[in-house]
Amino acid sequence: MAEIGKGVTAGKLAINVQKRLTRAQEKVLQKLGKADETRDAAFEEMLANFNKQMAEGTKLQKDLKAYVTAVKTLHDASRRLQDCLADMYEPDWFGKEEMDTLAEDTDTLWLDYHQNITDKSLVCLDTYLTQFPDIKARIAKRDRKMVDFDSARHHFASLQKGKKKDEAKIAKAEEELGRAQKIFEELNVELQDELPALWDNRVGVYVNTFQGLAGHQEKFHKEMGKLSQNLNDIMTKLEEQRALKKGGTAAAKTGDGAKSDEANHSESASSAPKSSVTNGSDGELPPGFVYKVKAIHDYAATDGDELELQTGDVVLVLAFDNPDEQVSDTHTQLTSSFILTLPLPSFPQCVPTISSHLIPSSSK
Repeated sequence: MAEIGKGVTAGKLAINVQKRLTRAQEKVLQKLGKADETRDAAFEEMLANFNKQMAEGTKLQKDLKAYVTAVKTLHDASRRLQDCLADMYEPDWFGKEEMDTLAEDTDTLWLDYHQNITDKSLVCLDTYLTQFPDIKARIAKRDRKMVDFDSARHHFASLQKGKKKDEAKIAKAEEELGRAQKIFEELNVELQDELPALWDNRVGVYVNTFQGLAGHQEKFHKEMGKLSQNLNDIMTKLEEQRALKKGGTAAAKTGDGAKSDEANHSESASSAPKSSVTNGSDGELPPGFVYKVKAIHDYAATDGDELELQTGDVVLVLAFDNPDEQVSDTHTQLTSSFILTLPLPSFPQCVPTISSHLIPSSSK
């Protein structure tokens, strides 16, 4: 015969097999209506509450674990985002040290939040749910003992109703009935005391779980709000720094351009009187001439005292004979269509030096 197992004898195994057969037979008779079943409406209500409480607690545990996992995922994402910002943040930008400190504080805050909800909310719920498997096993044992009690009760009743009464068998059946009834009632009383207390205890567990979670959330979001405001302030200052640098660069370029234009204008003004042409060639200006000017586009004369000009024509300029006709300040010469701005203290007359078609009609 094969070895059954440590601590288990063949006699015990036979007894267990016999109990299972007896219970199965009793349940069949009860389902067929040939044997009555012990019912306890109050306990059945407690059992329904227990099953509901265990299902709700298991679902809450699952969802809370999912939330904790999501917090861990968000923490990892936040850390990577902060590291990315710290790597991109150049040393000469505003608040580089503050940015590094901000990244460290943010990471620490996430760590504390994750640890707190794990230790004070999830662990509390896990502890609450650890008692359910034991109670569930005792409920199952109660059900088995109730079947044993019903079977012993029916066996004792059948012996009493038999035509040939065997007092020894009746006494033994009565003894087995008393033992089965005692075991069943002890378990039944214990569970009837524990199940209502467990049912009421769920409220306190839910309060502690969500109150703790809410407190940690409030603290976390409050501190995170401060860090977010600090980050926003740093970004604002960085934008101001960029705008100032951009404005300074544009001002410097504008100043350099203005100085360049002024220098070019001064150079042109100072060099213009030195330029000279005689009979269309370079050289000293004839006596009485102030300087020469050059047409920058064609001009068709519309009056007899106007010059006919083409682009590139050079005109020698001299002052008016009558000083009263002179006009001070920078002024415009020739016509409103053909403009020569002359920085002279007097309004000059113009004479042609390039070709005969430039001679005014009054001189012909």
